[in-house]
Amino acid sequence: MTEKTLVSIITPSYNQAAFLEQTMKSVLDQDYANIEYLVADGGSTDGSVDIIKRYAKRLAWWVSEKDKGQADAINKGFARAKGEFIAWVNSDDYYEPGAISAAVAALQANPDVGLVFGDVRVVDRDGRILNNLHYGDWTLADLMTFHIIGQPAVFMRRSVLEKAGYLDLKYHFMLDHQLWLRMGIQAGIKYVPQLWAGAHYHEDCKNLSQAAEFGKDAYHIVEWMRATPEFSEKVAWLLPNIQAGAERINAFYLLDAGDYRGSFRSYWRGFLLAPDIILPEWYRMVYACFAPLGLEKLRERRIQARAARLNAAAKE
Repeated sequence: MTEKTLVSIITPSYNQAAFLEQTMKSVLDQDYANIEYLVADGGSTDGSVDIIKRYAKRLAWWVSEKDKGQADAINKGFARAKGEFIAWVNSDDYYEPGAISAAVAALQANPDVGLVFGDVRVVDRDGRILNNLHYGDWTLADLMTFHIIGQPAVFMRRSVLEKAGYLDLKYHFMLDHQLWLRMGIQAGIKYVPQLWAGAHYHEDCKNLSQAAEFGKDAYHIVEWMRATPEFSEKVAWLLPNIQAGAERINAFYLLDAGDYRGSFRSYWRGFLLAPDIILPEWYRMVYACFAPLGLEKLRERRIQARAARLNAAAKE
């Protein structure tokens, strides 16, 4: 690996002062030196701008102005990025030490791939581990059936990004997944089984505060794939699995939002379309069915027990 390769990192920021400094330090304190860091703030009013100013001398570019949302902010960074490799880390996420070096090594070792991705650790507001998300050697077909990659741990080849196009402003919740699909049709993708990033799971994050909206984006992506010539042949033989994958995404987020009936209905529709897509989450489907009978406390205890095991393991 050579550090002559410039890496561009973008952070979209909006009223996440509680996490922003950790995000920025996780980029600036990496062991890979040749980084340009760009921050696009959407006009925060919570002290975020003061944090950005504190590190302004170490930034290649930053701005604080009203924008059209997360995708617009990231696209501003894309348009200014000069690095051969590029990524974005949201203002409530962070990189693990050594993540950028590992990603650069993976991209350099695999010149045929357009993006590489690692694993993601989910933590609560106070940094306690809730879950470790491990992915797999997924292909474009897996992405089409809504196998979801952890966005903070994705690093891209800028040439492939520019060929695919930037983020589509029509998507607000699965904007990253739609981009991975467009890049996946252009070049390969590669999984590296290493922990590269962390993501905060808190009451204000979209996963909780707007959970019901993720399924809508998934359904729109299905229709977009069906209408896009580059995907038409693959969609023809994958359609039941694609539709079941969208139902699984909808069910997953509805369950987290407490819409148990809606979640079960979506899981059931997906099961009827393609059982193999739904069965890996059979336990969530069962929970969605019986949660109204008072299983919430049982699930909370299970989550707390898992978190306790993960945090104990991390301290060893």
